[in-house]
Amino acid sequence: MTLRNRELGALVFVGILTAIGFASVYIARQSQVSTASLTYAGFFFVLYLAAHFVSRLTVPFADPYLLPIAGLLTAIGLTEIYRLNPKDAFRQGIWIVIGVALFAVALHTLRRDFRVLERYKYLFGLGAIALLFLPRLPVIGKEVNGARLWVNLGPFSFQPGELGKIALIVFLAGYLHEKREVLAQGRLKDFGPLLVIWGGCMLVLISTKDFGGGLLYFGIFLSMLYVATARLAFVGAGLALFGVGAFGIYHLVPHVRERFDVWLHAFRYASTSGYQVVEGLFAI
Repeated sequence: MTLRNRELGALVFVGILTAIGFASVYIARQSQVSTASLTYAGFFFVLYLAAHFVSRLTVPFADPYLLPIAGLLTAIGLTEIYRLNPKDAFRQGIWIVIGVALFAVALHTLRRDFRVLERYKYLFGLGAIALLFLPRLPVIGKEVNGARLWVNLGPFSFQPGELGKIALIVFLAGYLHEKREVLAQGRLKDFGPLLVIWGGCMLVLISTKDFGGGLLYFGIFLSMLYVATARLAFVGAGLALFGVGAFGIYHLVPHVRERFDVWLHAFRYASTSGYQVVEGLFAI
């Protein structure tokens, strides 16, 4: 079986799971069995089928499981949102369409040589910091639930950190590809640019009080560092540093302590800051 046929088979399996999920939610909400329950699932499957054909034409030897994994995670999220509010699920579906369209454009643009991005790795690194810093700016920055993650530009609101994640991954991939052999030797000077960009991102995340995002970035950093160097010692040292930092931040930053308590006792805070956790549990 070719790589693309494996991808197609996995996507069919994801489509079946999505259909079952949406049908279950529809039956629970409407108390009736109807083919309308498969509308969202059919739309979702056709959308990712189009993404599959784009990858088949542009990157025939790419990893066959990344797209199905992305589809599965998207399907789970969309089903949960549909469980809570079908209108919100429709709006989320629009963003999925935009995401798949950008996916197709990126593959088409870089189909001849994706390594051209490596030339601009430092620009991507600085861009990641700039995007993470945008919510701190006056006027356009917006604080929600104690964290400054949102930017308002007229009628549009978005989280620039989502784009910052992509920019940081491109920087890390380019730098680690270039320096993987010397980094495996453990020389401190070779970690300089990597740590500067990474430290800048962490400082911005601390200032925006988005420690969930900080944990995600840290996980990306460690996993990519391990893939590039195959040094478990780096992972162990990183986890130890994270443990020390998390302990200190928990005791020094009230917002983090509050969010952690909400995570542990969501139903106690269901009417205030814990409603998102409770909604997630309810949707599941």
